[in-house]
Amino acid sequence: MSNYHCCGDKRCSGCGDRTPKFLFDISDDLITSPIFNSDGYKPSHWLQFPKETKQLEAYIESRGGKYGVIPFIGLQIEIKKHFLKPITQEQIDIADAIFKIYGAPFNREGWEYILKEYDGYLPIEIWAPDEGHVIPTNNILVKIKTHDPKCSWLVFWVVSYIETTLLRGVWYPGNVGSIDFHIKKMFVKFLRETADTMDVLPVMLNDFGARGGSSLESVGIAGCIHSFFFMGSDTITGGLYAMKYYNIKDISKFPIRTVPAAEHSSITSWRRNRETDAYRNMIRKFGGKYPFIAVVSDSYDVFHAVRDIWGEELKDEVIQCGSMLVVRPDSGNPVEVVLKILLILDSKFGHDINSKGYRVLKNVRIIQGDGVNPDSIYDILTTIKGYQFSAENVLFGMGGKLHQGHDRDTQKWAQKTCAAEDEDGWYDVYKDPITDQGKKSKRGRLMLFRNKVENKFYTDLEDSAAAHHPDYEPLLKCKYRLGKLLIDHNFEEVQERLDSYVMAS
Repeated sequence: MSNYHCCGDKRCSGCGDRTPKFLFDISDDLITSPIFNSDGYKPSHWLQFPKETKQLEAYIESRGGKYGVIPFIGLQIEIKKHFLKPITQEQIDIADAIFKIYGAPFNREGWEYILKEYDGYLPIEIWAPDEGHVIPTNNILVKIKTHDPKCSWLVFWVVSYIETTLLRGVWYPGNVGSIDFHIKKMFVKFLRETADTMDVLPVMLNDFGARGGSSLESVGIAGCIHSFFFMGSDTITGGLYAMKYYNIKDISKFPIRTVPAAEHSSITSWRRNRETDAYRNMIRKFGGKYPFIAVVSDSYDVFHAVRDIWGEELKDEVIQCGSMLVVRPDSGNPVEVVLKILLILDSKFGHDINSKGYRVLKNVRIIQGDGVNPDSIYDILTTIKGYQFSAENVLFGMGGKLHQGHDRDTQKWAQKTCAAEDEDGWYDVYKDPITDQGKKSKRGRLMLFRNKVENKFYTDLEDSAAAHHPDYEPLLKCKYRLGKLLIDHNFEEVQERLDSYVMAS
């Protein structure tokens, strides 16, 4: 970083502007620094609070939405990515210069206090349940509070300042986890009704979202969250995120799996008159070497491909190849196409009848990856059940609706300040808009409790009757304090906890 006087132009002979000018390259550490990783209106807030404020407490919750329960998961990624590095004097100096141009009143004294007193680490605590709990909406999931023994007015505002990054690090994985959780619960229901085994469950929903995500980071987060629920995934980055942020050291325990799978280019490059050769090549290159081979079959006429090519010309090779053929349609009405293909495959390859009276195809399965969302999955499984097909006959791939088909408002996520301290002690802070009671916020110093007898969750005051009742367990634990992650969850631990909620009747 270089410091020039005047206007910053080395050719200038002196224009009278004596404001220091900085020429520097923007680093990733600068972009992700807590000083900049916030909303643009946040830097002025330290001047807006009552000047006698000493400490703040805030919470994050889902105020409702599409799903009634939320798997709490993903906070550990956010803390490890954005809260474990200290701010630096250089970041403070650069921020001072940029914010003058940007139009924000920069709190240099406050940030330098953090640098001096706490070596640049944020003087806050982040409290949350153990990851993997599935908690009803309208309960606090995260609590943030000041951690400054001196109770200096110079740092209380940090609790509000970090809302941008912390809320983003909770709502997005919470949404992805909610989609996966509710779909997995749906699969369990249909498998219990129509199948003899749950063996197919880990690969019934496959993550196809790597190309549809908004960034590598969002793809890594969504893919990681998906890997807690399902093993099937084509989002390699998600597996790497799971290893990095949830302590998987053994490469053999890489949490996701894929299969050899065709795309349209690898089929259509054979040209239409050699469609059979394209499919035969898949069988001969991968058959017997992998448990599944997935082949997109709708490049031209999917029903001809299933009936005449797979079901006639290549039938014997499919049966003898030693792998399960998974036919992938990729267009049309998902419910109608899946049912029609199931019926054709059944007529060509036959089926077994399981103990529950449902048909299980021999040698072949279907994977539907187009138009897949929770509603279409439900419609497909309901329809094929009506035709006495087991749910295990159909696998699914979901991309855009898993990674991008939701936003913060889907589950009405919010962070709100609930308590503050001044020289007279703690007092409640809340909003209560008459125009929308759904946005009424909680007040006071809060805690999330679980009734151990009923296994129900409640949000109440820290010192409420529940805090002293033997049947009530406080669930919030301090996860972060002054630059340190205090509880570091392992992948298997979180996955086991989530599975216990999935399999609960």
